[in-house]
Amino acid sequence: MKERLEELKQEALEKVSKSENVQSLKDVRVEYLGKKGPITEVLRGMGKLSKEERPVIGQLANEVRESIAAAIDTKQTRLEDQELEKQLEAESIDVTLPGRPVRVGGPHLLTSIVEEIEDLFIGMGFEIKEGPEVETDYYNFEALNLPKGHPARDMQDSFYITEELLLRTHTSPVQARTMGQKNGNEPVKMICPGKVYRRDTDDATHSHQFTQLEGLLVDKHVRMSDLKGVLNAFAKQMFGAERDIRLRPSFFPFTEPSVEMDISCKVCEGKGCSVCKGTGWIEILGAGMVHPNVLEMAGYDPKEYSGFAFGMGPERIAMLKYGVDDIRNFYTNDIRFLEQYHKA
Repeated sequence: MKERLEELKQEALEKVSKSENVQSLKDVRVEYLGKKGPITEVLRGMGKLSKEERPVIGQLANEVRESIAAAIDTKQTRLEDQELEKQLEAESIDVTLPGRPVRVGGPHLLTSIVEEIEDLFIGMGFEIKEGPEVETDYYNFEALNLPKGHPARDMQDSFYITEELLLRTHTSPVQARTMGQKNGNEPVKMICPGKVYRRDTDDATHSHQFTQLEGLLVDKHVRMSDLKGVLNAFAKQMFGAERDIRLRPSFFPFTEPSVEMDISCKVCEGKGCSVCKGTGWIEILGAGMVHPNVLEMAGYDPKEYSGFAFGMGPERIAMLKYGVDDIRNFYTNDIRFLEQYHKA
């Protein structure tokens, strides 16, 4: 048996030395050290040996197994190192090559406009407030002086989920919620930007989903002149110091009196052109003094408190400021359009 074990050892070591890859080494390991290998067969025949020979052959068999296993491990390590070296050579990076430029994205145009407006009003002491886009009928309509049956509540204008839940049609509910949290005895000075939803047919100037930004100031002794001063500061900072504004009488259920604000056309400088339809003025937003009913429903005493509110569409602001002629450009995500307004 000694001769057989020595013979198996030499055979195995020779095969290990000739192996050229890890898989062939695994085959050698299974062939000689596996449960069905020749060394195991030799050990099974030890029962025929004398008591004196058994420990000698057993020790020799273990030495042969350990020798073969060590040779396989050493050769496997060497082969794996060689394969890794070849892989590193194949995947090597030439650090002398010029770098590949990475295209950096930027804020969406609407995001930039909203942030610009936010910064402007924060500078005037306004807070930013947010609210849910799925709103209750009470906050979306009733708390804003829009009772049941009012034309503005028509199903053609609103996306109702249930009779009492809908996708908000404006950000005014955030104003109603904020006033309600003040318990009718604290001033409010806030703006609330966000998405709103209406059942509109999408075209160049309308969208079923768009952005709105509204402002509210409630305090004692608030006057229409305060509203005009805030809107004038907004227009000049947003569109240029040379812009003039005018307020025209209008109607909104939640303000009384209500006004529309126009700015002088920057294309023709007020002389009249196709952009302003020959009037020299462009409508920009709606505003007014908060209706006493709205104040009362929020817990304020309209004899003691007054306020003003305004609302604008950032899409319209962007279209006027940058000459965009189709509102759908903001939502189609065409990189050719968006990258024109990316500020590096």
